[in-house]
Amino acid sequence: MKKTNFKLLSALFYLSLFTITVNAQWYDPDKVNKNAGEIYGQAYEAAQNGEYNNAIKLLNDALKLEPKFVDVFLSRAGMQANLKNYKASVADFETALQMDAIYSNTYLLPYSISLAGTGNFPKALEVVNKFLQTPGINEQSIKAGNYRKKSFEFSVAYDQQLKNKGISNYVFAPKNLGDAINTKDLEYFPSFTIDGSKMIFTRRVNNDEDFYESNYINGSWSNSQPLAGKINTNLNEGAQNISQDGDWLIFTGCNYPEGAGSCDLYIAYKTKSGGWTEAENMGPAINTEFWESSPSLSPDKRHLYFSSNRSGGSGGKDIWMSTRQPNGIWGKPENLGPTVNTKADEGCPFIHADNQTLYFNSNGHEGYGLTDLFLSKRKTDNSWSDAVNLGYPINTIDDEGSLIVSADGHTAFFASDGMDTRGGLDLYTFNLRDDIKADKTLWVKGKVFDKKTNAGLPSSVELTDINTRKLISRLQTDEDGNYLVTLPVGKDYAFNVNRKGYLFYSDNFSMKTDHNDSALTVNIPLQPIEAGAMIVLKNIFFDSKKWELKEASKTELDQVVLLMTENPQLKILISGHTDNVGSAADNLSLSNNRAKAVVAYLQLNGIDIKRLSSKGFGATKPVADNASEAGKAQNRRTELNIISN
Repeated sequence: MKKTNFKLLSALFYLSLFTITVNAQWYDPDKVNKNAGEIYGQAYEAAQNGEYNNAIKLLNDALKLEPKFVDVFLSRAGMQANLKNYKASVADFETALQMDAIYSNTYLLPYSISLAGTGNFPKALEVVNKFLQTPGINEQSIKAGNYRKKSFEFSVAYDQQLKNKGISNYVFAPKNLGDAINTKDLEYFPSFTIDGSKMIFTRRVNNDEDFYESNYINGSWSNSQPLAGKINTNLNEGAQNISQDGDWLIFTGCNYPEGAGSCDLYIAYKTKSGGWTEAENMGPAINTEFWESSPSLSPDKRHLYFSSNRSGGSGGKDIWMSTRQPNGIWGKPENLGPTVNTKADEGCPFIHADNQTLYFNSNGHEGYGLTDLFLSKRKTDNSWSDAVNLGYPINTIDDEGSLIVSADGHTAFFASDGMDTRGGLDLYTFNLRDDIKADKTLWVKGKVFDKKTNAGLPSSVELTDINTRKLISRLQTDEDGNYLVTLPVGKDYAFNVNRKGYLFYSDNFSMKTDHNDSALTVNIPLQPIEAGAMIVLKNIFFDSKKWELKEASKTELDQVVLLMTENPQLKILISGHTDNVGSAADNLSLSNNRAKAVVAYLQLNGIDIKRLSSKGFGATKPVADNASEAGKAQNRRTELNIISN
């Protein structure tokens, strides 16, 4: 029988790293038990066929015959690493090194990788440095060693940064979503409505991808069912994203007959019966002859993020963003730029409900070895901050896929084939560290309707940061006037609803400090523009006992300017009102001056003074009881009254 070269066989599990022969200190593979050697060969054949568990069983049998069979420990370490059983892999490497450090020295690099797989990055760095000091290793091995060294140095530095921030007690404890969701098949790409009541995910059965849904009822997920309607086909549908209000579903369809490229983006709409329409290709502005995938829709449905390898990018696959125009047509996608995209691949974008935190994966930014998860924040100028690695153990030495974060900002969902999987990829949830959370986001929903007829009115809804005057969200209601707007915690917002032929609606939401954790419902009656109609301008602000307009008032005042410009015959009265604190004379004077200040701003911005009038009423026309602070706040107001149109 031909003699078995154990050194060669074990090296096949990890690429041989030496160009010279290494002599053992005491271990001689030619002297191992013959039967053990034959079993070792069988294990090798099983491993070549990807049957690692069977191969490991055979290696265990070989060890029973030859307990000091060093190559068995080395080979088993490699197989355990391929199975991502890094602790077992490290144990086998260390046993082999203890038995014969010289013979096993060949495997210092894979040993360092398995150490990193357990999260022991300082030891991994120590071992890879030792490996790089070994005489005789070839250029390929040096390159591989330096690549790993760089990732281990990053890992050690990242851990130190967390310690410097006082973040050293984070517990990563993913929880399987359970048998109602996960099966022996593959489940991945979860997507949720903003209230977390509905989840849609992809399940692959016999290599066919379809969408399934589950509802969160009384603290648990219902048994998942295929999506109703025409959206699932005999083709592959995957990588989906449901809109925050649950009415749109955008997904990736590959090799569709009408597709522009290998994978295109498609959209389906929820019907009034609860099913889904047949999917529509999103058209040439979005889809190209290249590859488009992993869509993520902004909470206001204005921006669509996706990954594509189209021309004009930074390298491989980049993240792009298309803006939906007022006419409903998607605009030409824009590349998110070098802080997000690299010469390598970026994918699986997810824009959070706060509309400013973007999670994505990349193998181009500095990280733990392969594809890691990152976040970037939209800045005030709409550019994106430098990508931030989410760190270990969210990121590991292996490839990471997608990450979804709920509206609370810290509950994350992902797919994994590790831990207590029911079979292949399962869906899991865990809590993010505080420093990589998104902003907690609440929401307001309701219906816009005609005040006289109660008929629903399709309208434009805008949310603006009062202090920065930056537009946060702009959306259209549905055809019946229904809307949903997200409210990221930590800011104060001006809220305006507009429809041509109607007075705009004004409100504000203070989310800095005095918010609660419940969603808001605000149904909005719009008044036709006609004599006698009146609205309260809820975003006109003055300091106490002052009549100089605060900067935050300009967003609302500009809405009035727009109203007057679009309705050139309109004449209005601006009336000022106060609470009952102070003397009647002082309140009358204060309210009069405040009304004049508003008129002065409108005149300064091009509105003819002949169309404007003002009057102060002091505390003579209260709309609430002045006995409470809340009542006083309602009484301190500025009203817009239509005189004629």
